[in-house]
Amino acid sequence: MNEREKEAAAEAAVARVRDGMVVGLGTGSTAAYALKALGRRIGQGLRIRAVPSSKWAEALAREVGIPLLTFADVDRLDVTLDGTDEFDPGLALIKGGGGALFREKIVAAASDRLWILADSSKRVPVLGRFPLPVEVNPFGWQVAARRIGELGARVKLRQTGAAGAAAAPPFVSDNGGYILDCAFGSIPDPAGLEAALRRIVGVMETGLFVGLAETVFVAEGETVRELKRR
Repeated sequence: MNEREKEAAAEAAVARVRDGMVVGLGTGSTAAYALKALGRRIGQGLRIRAVPSSKWAEALAREVGIPLLTFADVDRLDVTLDGTDEFDPGLALIKGGGGALFREKIVAAASDRLWILADSSKRVPVLGRFPLPVEVNPFGWQVAARRIGELGARVKLRQTGAAGAAAAPPFVSDNGGYILDCAFGSIPDPAGLEAALRRIVGVMETGLFVGLAETVFVAEGETVRELKRR
């Protein structure tokens, strides 16, 4: 991962934000650059309001001076700025490395445009190098895990604390869900896999974002390219 590329992609997207927009705020290390850039533009006179996708995003937004709303105030957003763990040539995404996939997808689906910010390492020919996060209800999560395994994945419950610590407690999302990291190896049909996963009782949301991203701002060295979904 290249921090300078992340920052460049975020700054390129934030430069496109205009007065009066209602903006969805993503979660994660690349989104952090976008929130900080928005805060600087607000300090220079930009007038926007925003809906955060996580408690983390809410806290950072308040820190940098971004005025916040909730879905009690608005039902549509002009644009959402968010990062990704991977994207393929059709701009299908894997998200959820930070554990906020459920709320990120709600915010993305409520947006007229989803702008994804990425460094060059996130571009892949086929999704699946990054294990797919799937959020499940804690009750009977083992049942959902077994059903996902039957689809061909190696499934691991995400835990807090030191990697590999057997006694570490499960990671708990902002929604109170558990995250299963599902290594499928290759995902040539993201839409088909998402449909199959959503049929499993206990699955709350998947980290597959299909047909949602309008544009990916991908930084490659000193250049930021805008890739559009066809």
